Amino acid sequence: MIELSIPGRGEYRLEHIVFDVNGTLACDGHLIEGVAERLRALSERCEIHLLTADTHGRQSALDAELGLVARRIQAGHEREQKAAFVYQLGAEKVVAVGNGGNDVGMLQAAAVGIAVLESEGLNVEALQAADIVVRSALDALDLLLNPRRLLATLRR
Repeated sequence: MIELSIPGRGEYRLEHIVFDVNGTLACDGHLIEGVAERLRALSERCEIHLLTADTHGRQSALDAELGLVARRIQAGHEREQKAAFVYQLGAEKVVAVGNGGNDVGMLQAAAVGIAVLESEGLNVEALQAADIVVRSALDALDLLLNPRRLLATLRR
């Protein structure tokens, strides 16, 4: 769990981290170098969840590489499905990380939404829905591994 007392925002007890896969943790269906090690370290603090539409058809290989099993979302209403998943976990205990238009709902629903600008780009609605914007998946993971960075960024 990541516990934070953020001036101007309140107390946070973050237990779940929900990641979009393609465009966030992977590019063109291949895991970004350095992601696996950081996810393993982060899994010691929080429960990790992966959501994917499996755009590139490589999610089984990514699951094997990560030692996790991604939840596949159905085609159509992806934004709503991702938001519903965050609400099922208890949105006040969730960090959501994504980059696409279909990530907007989960970024808005989560206690903390992190938008990632990777090589596949960042949807402008996702940018506006997020609490924090970072340059890469590695930066997002490092933020979560060093929670004082979250505190410094989110305080008012």
